[in-house]
Amino acid sequence: MSIGTVTDLYTRRESEARSYCRAFPVSFNKAQNATLFDDEGREYTDFLAGCSSLNYGHNDPDMKAALIDHISRDGVTHGLDMHTDAKEAFLKTFERVILEPRGMDHKVMFTGPTGTNAVEAAMKLARKTTGRDTIIAFTNGFHGMTMGALAATGNAGKRAGAGTPLQGIVRMPYEGAMEGVDSLAMIRAMLENPSSGIDAPAAFLIEPVQGEGGLNAASAEFLQGLQELAHEHGILVIMDDIQAGIGRTGPFFSFEEMGIKPDLIPLAKSLSGMGLPMAALLIRPDLDVWKPAEHNGTFRGNNHAFVTARVALEKFWADDAFQKQTEAKGKLLTERLARMAEMVPGATLKGRGMMQGIDVGSGDLAADICATCFKHGLIIETSGAHDEVVKVLAPLTIPQEQFVKGLDILENAVRANIGTHQIAAE
Repeated sequence: MSIGTVTDLYTRRESEARSYCRAFPVSFNKAQNATLFDDEGREYTDFLAGCSSLNYGHNDPDMKAALIDHISRDGVTHGLDMHTDAKEAFLKTFERVILEPRGMDHKVMFTGPTGTNAVEAAMKLARKTTGRDTIIAFTNGFHGMTMGALAATGNAGKRAGAGTPLQGIVRMPYEGAMEGVDSLAMIRAMLENPSSGIDAPAAFLIEPVQGEGGLNAASAEFLQGLQELAHEHGILVIMDDIQAGIGRTGPFFSFEEMGIKPDLIPLAKSLSGMGLPMAALLIRPDLDVWKPAEHNGTFRGNNHAFVTARVALEKFWADDAFQKQTEAKGKLLTERLARMAEMVPGATLKGRGMMQGIDVGSGDLAADICATCFKHGLIIETSGAHDEVVKVLAPLTIPQEQFVKGLDILENAVRANIGTHQIAAE
């Protein structure tokens, strides 16, 4: 089917809410690790990876084999929250491979299937356990599209879809969000001033690295300071590790080497390992005060996701080899992006690990860079308040040679478009 025919179909029948397909107007029909194939047989290197839902690449062979085996033997597909062999195997593995080695005793709550469901559960539980309503979120934060999570999201375009007031949130500046402003000192001053107008908060809700907000990365000092403030004021810390976690910045949790212990940790995206819908909330045990069915979701028992998630944990996290490989790729990414940033006047390097990009200072320039990349077989997108950050989210499993070739395409696109934009400016 020609792309014109396909585009006509989606224009006629699919909602105007569609987004990524507008930048990549082809029909994909196959995927392997970091490579996508369209229906005309063209190959693309994937630097989007399901917006970090495919940290282990497309169709990992071990996960695929385990899932096929589960389906072939009529394994449970949908189990609500009933006990199943697939859920039991996942929980045992998660406990043994992730929680125990890190000294974490968090309970695991399976929510609805997406990240916003895990965030909603965290916000609800924080309010329930503290008896407080206000949650402090941060500038440029993105936490989801359902109403509570959307209230905590900063992006005006996303918030505009609500159609009703978004409440219960006080916004504070993320680290480095305001030039010359010590964000932590400002938050402390507001909390300690009885006339600041801020009611005692239930929780801080923060991303260690802001994915959609422009790859702003919080330092260990900032997150430690926030945790100290939380302890002083009886505030819980919700660490939204949905996009930055599951190895994206190196370790399994993006914050685990920073000396902090969050109370509530929403997880999703690459948790299932294979792009299947799965989300969870890790809960400090004394906070797990839910009554049966007080918070639930029809699709919280995706057994197919339990199967692939277990394999991902066993394959990639039983030792530190995968983390070391990811960290090495992250260093290469830093070096290459720093070189590209030097080409663009005023450009800066953003993010950390395999969650990095360059702020080129212009949404138009960033869009043109990504469009040029697509013409040369590279799928890559933007983020930031003005879509001014070209954002690399390659699968962590991408072969080194393919990773370098993808970065070469990106570098050539930066070079070509900065020349064009300079001419236009003149």
